[in-house]
Amino acid sequence: MTDAQTDVHVASEGNRTADGSTLVEALKTTARLVPRQLNDEVELAKLELGDKKSRLGGIAVFAGTALVFLVLLVIALTVAGIAGLATVMPLWLSALLVSAGLLVVIGICALVAYKKSKALLPIIPEHAWRGIRHDLGIARHGRDFDPGTLDAPVLTRAEKKARDAQAAEDKARAAAERVAKEAEHGPQASTSELIKRTEARRAHLLDLREELVEEADVKKQAGYFLDTAKNKAMDKVNRFTGGTASQATALVKERWKPLAVLAGSGTLCIVLLRKLIKK
Repeated sequence: MTDAQTDVHVASEGNRTADGSTLVEALKTTARLVPRQLNDEVELAKLELGDKKSRLGGIAVFAGTALVFLVLLVIALTVAGIAGLATVMPLWLSALLVSAGLLVVIGICALVAYKKSKALLPIIPEHAWRGIRHDLGIARHGRDFDPGTLDAPVLTRAEKKARDAQAAEDKARAAAERVAKEAEHGPQASTSELIKRTEARRAHLLDLREELVEEADVKKQAGYFLDTAKNKAMDKVNRFTGGTASQATALVKERWKPLAVLAGSGTLCIVLLRKLIKK
């Protein structure tokens, strides 16, 4: 049986404790299954996104082909414009005029794009982000927090190179750890396996929810805790007394038994003597 099957098919008898309560065990099982369910849902989403990405690749091929033909169309129209102007002026002059016109259009568009992009920088709202970081710093350090740490330090070229090298090293280490972790967990499950696994675990979680609702009944749990407290109290009493009460009772019975027999025999003798005297 695989880990997924063992995870999903948990026997209900194993969850039941010696005193008959399953609330704690059901909560533990639910807490163990919910993260695994979420992980499988994330893996399923990744697989679906990978499938859609492969389909988008085909769409990108056709879109790229259309873009290429659009560029060729623009080139053809440009050549046609040059040829049209060549009927009234030399060919080189018409080509130069068309090129100059295209250069002016490109320059205007690039300048407008630069102005608009510069006006948007930085993309993250600077004051709001600084305020959030300031609030978090105060929440962590109180009055000892230094707002000057929120400003990015001015780095030299060597420090920037060292920072970039450290970032590249951290990225390579994280990638190696991710590869090692994937190799440790074995081959990745397929889409169909993830769907079956999540459906089975979802059904199990539904059973656990119903069990939790049933076990969470106030009267039932109150009775359970009262019985548990009573049993613990009796165990403590027996532990401290060491069984002396039962021994004392047995001793009293053993000593008073002959006396009771003697008293009964005396009473019987007195009754017989009274009958003989009356005769």
